[in-house]
Amino acid sequence: MVTTKFVLSLLSLGLLGTTQAYSRGECQYPTQNPLQGCPQGTLLVGPKAEFTSIQSAVLSIPNNTVPYYILILPGNYTEQVNVTRPGPLTLLAQTKFPDDNTKNTVNVIWHNATGTASTGSYDNAYTSTLTVAPTFNSSLTGSGPTGNHVPDGTPFGNTDFRAYNLNFVNDYLPYSAGPSLALSVSYANTGFYYCGFYSYQDTVYIGKLGNVYMYNSTIAGQTDFLYGFGTLWIQSSLLSLRGCGGGITAWKGTNTSFPNAYGAYIHDSSVKAANSSLSIVGKCALGRPWNAAHRSIFANTYLDDSIESSGYIKWSATDPRFGVNTTMAEYKDFGPGWNATGRAAANITIVMTDAQYAPYSTLEKVFQFPFSGKFGNTKWIDRKSQVHGN
Repeated sequence: MVTTKFVLSLLSLGLLGTTQAYSRGECQYPTQNPLQGCPQGTLLVGPKAEFTSIQSAVLSIPNNTVPYYILILPGNYTEQVNVTRPGPLTLLAQTKFPDDNTKNTVNVIWHNATGTASTGSYDNAYTSTLTVAPTFNSSLTGSGPTGNHVPDGTPFGNTDFRAYNLNFVNDYLPYSAGPSLALSVSYANTGFYYCGFYSYQDTVYIGKLGNVYMYNSTIAGQTDFLYGFGTLWIQSSLLSLRGCGGGITAWKGTNTSFPNAYGAYIHDSSVKAANSSLSIVGKCALGRPWNAAHRSIFANTYLDDSIESSGYIKWSATDPRFGVNTTMAEYKDFGPGWNATGRAAANITIVMTDAQYAPYSTLEKVFQFPFSGKFGNTKWIDRKSQVHGN
């Protein structure tokens, strides 16, 4: 007899298929019947739809392992979206351009930051526009070298969360006054395709046991705007520099009883100033170590002239947080921001050889199954949508 508990266990390990076969482009394309071409049972969100907010649609879904789909009509949705269910969930924005994130017409917007006079001091988790995590406690950033303690027995959360053509925005004013997350993921597998993430400080947080894959997306920020403990792979995307503060990446390595590949991996992408009016030539760092076990790699990525000659930097002169276990690396980067002489002189950035890069060169080598330390947790990644029209 196959029990729900057994199915959930398999799902949490990525051992079951999770989505219906359907044409994403057909489902997302505007038609008189918005749900034409969508999977059976897809929920509709819009100003005059059954659900007028994304969160109300999410809360209507049973807390089980059945896959659900939500189609969102164009508009600005001012809300925080929180996903705790274990079962697969797919958010689709209606669009005529499913393969172009610059033409997205669905914006999920929030305005909140941590540690300011107007908002008070509390954990960054409170600020996020989208949070995917099984419990609030598991999503907390915490402080110190290990961050927030997640209680033993906390279950793994969503096994297959996907979002297509949505922009997640945290536009707290004044900009960069404090951490203001657009995305927070912990204890979950999540994929974002043709999406946008816009904030200034701490735009994207990947917490413990968080697995995140981004494809053909835009991530905009200024200070430490990719940070966390988990695993983030950014593919064929744009990192948009709205200014320079700290670094692009700031990772906290976590000591485990097994080898891990937790870190941020930016592949075949571009790092560019958000606009030509910014005076940031040579001022932006690829990253700095949140603790001495930081790991991030920029590979085959175009760097504009905003990047410092050293590439990466230490945390600060008085608190470098830099040591033999710090992996702040590049592999075959190019463009005006690539400076081999500057990298060598600073002696902070690791310029990887083929052999050094090989252990981090594929998705299967960095994404791990929860709690086990075993590699190859990639069934939740939608590779089909990386082909035009699918």
